[in-house]
Amino acid sequence: MRSRNSFKLSAVLAVILLIGCSGPDKESATLLIHGGPIYTVDTTQTIVEAVAVRDNLILFAGSLEEAEMYKTDQTQVIDLEGKTMTPGLIEGHGHFMGLGYNELSLDLINTTSYQQIIDAVAEKVKTAEPGEWITGRGWHQSKWDSIPADTVLGFQTHDRLSEVSPDNPVYLRHASGHAGFANAKAMEIAGIQVLPREGIDQFEVEGGEVIRDALGRPTGVFNERAQTLITKHIPANTPETDRQAFELAVAACHRHGITGFHDAGIGRGTIALYEKMKAEDKMKVRMYAMLTGWDKELLNEWYDRGMMVDPDHEFTIRSVKLNCDGALGSRGAWLLEPYSDRPGHYGHETLPMEFVAESALNGLQHGFQICSHAIGDRANREILDRYEAAFVEFPELANDHRYRIEHAQHLHPDDIPRFAELGVIPAMQAVHLSSDRPWAIDRLGEKRIVEGAYMWQALLRSGIPIVNGTDVPVEPLNPIASFYASVSRKTLKGTPEGGYEPEQKMTREQALRSYTLDAAYGAFEEDIKGSIEPGKLADFAIYNQDLMQVPEDKLLETDVIMTIFNGEVVFEKED
Repeated sequence: MRSRNSFKLSAVLAVILLIGCSGPDKESATLLIHGGPIYTVDTTQTIVEAVAVRDNLILFAGSLEEAEMYKTDQTQVIDLEGKTMTPGLIEGHGHFMGLGYNELSLDLINTTSYQQIIDAVAEKVKTAEPGEWITGRGWHQSKWDSIPADTVLGFQTHDRLSEVSPDNPVYLRHASGHAGFANAKAMEIAGIQVLPREGIDQFEVEGGEVIRDALGRPTGVFNERAQTLITKHIPANTPETDRQAFELAVAACHRHGITGFHDAGIGRGTIALYEKMKAEDKMKVRMYAMLTGWDKELLNEWYDRGMMVDPDHEFTIRSVKLNCDGALGSRGAWLLEPYSDRPGHYGHETLPMEFVAESALNGLQHGFQICSHAIGDRANREILDRYEAAFVEFPELANDHRYRIEHAQHLHPDDIPRFAELGVIPAMQAVHLSSDRPWAIDRLGEKRIVEGAYMWQALLRSGIPIVNGTDVPVEPLNPIASFYASVSRKTLKGTPEGGYEPEQKMTREQALRSYTLDAAYGAFEEDIKGSIEPGKLADFAIYNQDLMQVPEDKLLETDVIMTIFNGEVVFEKED
C-alpha cells in the first residue's frame, strides 16, 4: 500500500514539476499594466487593478496580486501612476480618408466668419500655381459669429471669395459634407453660367439644389447632389497623397485613443488602398468599412463575393452605406413637416427609397449589414419602413441583422420605439448636439426639438444600444468632446446651464459603452473587442485623469496620454 501511495505521490509531483516548467513559458505575460483605475466595460467586474497581456490578447484582468503571477523578467510593465485606462475607443461613424485629407487641405472647422474663410483662401493663393485647385472643408454658416451682409437663403455668396482667387478654382465643402462653396473660376470650369432660356436646365439636379439669387445667378453654394456639378471637375487624388492622408489619419486616431474605426462609405480606390496598407503592415487601426451605396456595380460584385471578415481583425467589409437625405445645417435633411426657417421646404431625398428597399433585401440575402444615413424624421421613418418590410419578407434571415441608421438625429416620437422593436441600431454622434443644437431649433422649432431631436436616453431605455462617434471630418476627431456632449448635453463652451433637454443625457457608463462595447456590437465584434476581458484584443486608451469621476466642468481637460494597439504602445504623449 505504501509503495502504491509513493508511486501516486511521485506521479503527482512529476505533473506539478512539468506544469511548473512549462507554465511560465505558455502563460507568461508580455505586458502588465497596473497602478490606476482600469474601467473594463465588463459587467462582471467593472473596475480592475491590473491587466496582463500576451502578445495581442488579454490574458487576465483582475487583482494586481493575481496579475503578477503572469510576470517574468521579459514582461514589459506599465505603471499608470494614478492615470486611468479604458478599452481602446471605437469611432463609430467617420470618414477615414476625409480625416487624413482634411489635414492636407484647408481645414476650416474652426472658422467663425466668412472673412476667415476668405483670408485662408487668399493665403493659400500665394503659394498655389495659377489654375491649381484649392480645396478645403469645415465651414458652417450657422456657427459664425457674424453673418455677411449679402446672403441668399442664409448662405454667403461667392463674390468676395472670387475676388481673392481669380486664377484658382476653389471648392470648399460644408462641415457636413452635404453642401459646397465654389468660386467663379470653379463655376467657369464647370460651365455653370446664367444663360437665357436653356440656362434653367443646368440648375435642375435630382436630389440637390443650386442656390441662386433673385436674378437667377448661382451664389456658389451647391447643396447635396448638386455638388457633383463642380466636384467631377476636381482632379483625382494621387497614390502619393492617398498614402500620406492614410498615415495622417492613423496617427490622428492614435492621438485620440482610437483603435477601431467604422468608415462610413468607401469605394474601389479606398478598398485597394486599405488592402495595400494591410499587406504592408500599416493598418494600425481596426477598420470596419461600409461599401458606398453610390456604386451599384460595386455592391453587386460584393453581394456575389460575400462579406470579408478579416481573421486579423484589421480590415473587415460586411456592410453597406446608403446616403438617404442631407444635413440639417444645409436644410437638406428630409422632414415630415417643412423647415421652420424656410416655409415650404422639406429637404431632400438624396437616394430613392426603392433602392433602400432593394438594398435591405439584398443585405439579408447576402449577409451584409445595411447602414443608412438619415437625419430628418421623414428619412428615418422611410428607412425604418423599408427595413421592416425586408424583415417581414425574410424573417428567417433577420434574426441578427444589426441594420443601422447613421445619425438618427431627428425622429418622430412614434418612430423612437421602432428601433428596439426592429433591432435597428442608431449610430449617433453626440458631439453634433454641442455644435448644432443652438441653431437647430431655428430649423425645427421647439416642439420638434424637445420631442424628437438627439433622443439618446429614450432610445437606450427602449432597449437598443447606441453607437457613438464624431462623423469626422464633419466634427474634429475628439472622442472626449463627444463623451462630454453625451453626459452634459452642452456646447463645448459649457452652455446652457443644465444642458439642452437634460432628460436625454447619457450616464458616464452609457457614454463609455457607446464608444467601446456598444460600438463593437454595431460591427458584430463584441466578442473580440470593446471591453477588457481575457481572450479579447489588447487595445487600450490611457488618460491623464479619471473621466468617469472628474467633475463635469473638468471633463474637457481629459487628454489621451497613451494608446495601446494589439498589445503595443503606438502613441505616447510627450510631457
